[in-house]
Amino acid sequence: MIDQTFKALADPTRRTILAMLRDGDLPAGEIAAHFPVAWASVSHHLSVLKEAGLVLATRDGQFIRYSLNTTVVQDALQHLLEIAPRRKERRNA
Repeated sequence: MIDQTFKALADPTRRTILAMLRDGDLPAGEIAAHFPVAWASVSHHLSVLKEAGLVLATRDGQFIRYSLNTTVVQDALQHLLEIAPRRKERRNA
């Protein structure tokens, strides 16, 4: 799962979407309106984020609202923090 998370985070458009969701849920249409690309492209980015567990999708009538899955984001940060001390130790060796 962590590989999929970091692969999803590698794209700047997906990182922008995550930053947009930091302040709260947004419908897919509002997210798509922020980007000068086809709806299908934004839909693909949302799908990658959802598959990586970085966002949650909830149906709200005829709309789908996306929210940031903070648990997965925290897990990714924890993974990075676990790696950081090892690199520092190698430099001192």
